[in-house]
Parts: sequence; C-alpha cells; structure tokens
Amino acid sequence: MQVDIWSDVACPWCFIGKRRFERALGAWEHGDEVEVTWHSYQLDPTLPERYDGGEVEYLSRVKGMPVEQVRQMIGHVAEQAAGEGLRYDFDALVVANSLRAHQLLHLARSTDAKTADAVKDGLLSAHFERGVDIGDVEALVEIGTAAGLDADEIRASLADERHLPAVRADIQQAREIGVNGVPFFVFDMRLALSGAQPPEVFVQALERARELSLEDSPAR
Repeated sequence: MQVDIWSDVACPWCFIGKRRFERALGAWEHGDEVEVTWHSYQLDPTLPERYDGGEVEYLSRVKGMPVEQVRQMIGHVAEQAAGEGLRYDFDALVVANSLRAHQLLHLARSTDAKTADAVKDGLLSAHFERGVDIGDVEALVEIGTAAGLDADEIRASLADERHLPAVRADIQQAREIGVNGVPFFVFDMRLALSGAQPPEVFVQALERARELSLEDSPAR
C-alpha cells in the first residue's frame, strides 16, 4: 500500500501525527507492506528566511490572538506531543521559513524512502525539540548527514535549488486535491484522512483502504 503524507516541518501537529501513524503501522498486521512518501506543504510561505521574534509572538500576530491564549494553546500541543514521547520546547524554537528544509527532504526522497523518513524525523526534532534554525544551510547539512546524505551534495543541492521545483509541485498537488491543513494522509489515492488522528483511527483507514484495493483487484 502507498501512503502519501503532506506535512510541514513547521507544523507541530505533523510530528505528533507522524508518531501516531507509526504506532498504527506497528499495530497493524500489514504494516510492513506500507510504503510512505513524504510530501511538502507550507503553512506560511510568506515567512522570511529567519523571523525576528519568538513563536508566541509570531502566532499571536498571525492568528490575531492574545499572547496568553497562544501560550495556553501551545501548552496543550506540548502536552499532546509529550504523550508521544516528544519534548517540544517552544521557548527555544526558531521561527524560520521551511522552504529550504523541504528541499533537503526532497534530496532525501531521491535517495530512498528510509532516508527521507530519517530526514523528516530529524527536521521535526530539530525544529520543535532542539531549537535549531531549519533555514540555516549548515544546520540542514548536519541533519542530512546524520541520515546518511553526503554533506557536499546537500550544500550543492541547496545552493542551486535543484529540488525546489519538486517542492512546489507537491504544494500545487496539495491544492489540486483540496488539502487545506496538515498533516494530510492519502491511502492508495483512494481514501484521505486529515489531522494527527489517534492510532486506532489510522488503523481503520488502513484497513478500509486495503479492502477497497482488494475489491478493485482483478483477482476478485
């Protein structure tokens, strides 16, 4: 089964959703038959390469919410993340445009799915847990090499932006299929599910997608 996931490195629910989906795959009897492809999406493409302010200030401005309400909101998100073994640190988070990080993800995708998954994990952890600037080239080199990519190839690909068209193609495809929030999961291009759902909901979606595939099989 093919599962396509649209996600942004700067989306806190995307890391939570990744962990919940991984738990679902681990619990599902056909989990080892699933091939995951990570697709790019940007919640805020207008962000500068590096935003001069913290996450609370940024969210307060873009959402038009009082600072205290934002703090309560991210506190809830951090609690949900902790339930998945993630240690979010919103005070240390560097608000940055995720476009360059998505280009690194596509470089990893051009290698293999396992490398892409490792880079995706590394990017999300760097952004939400370790206060790393995901727009910084050398930070991306560190994340990429930890997943097995070559440092010189990372620098070259980010310099000439060879993977930028693929990033933009992902974002355009998201528009075409009606994605307006992430994470967004598409199962065999038959069934879609939005949000960081509980693992049991993901298992139900996987089962239904498999049933639809078997119903369409010529052998049936």
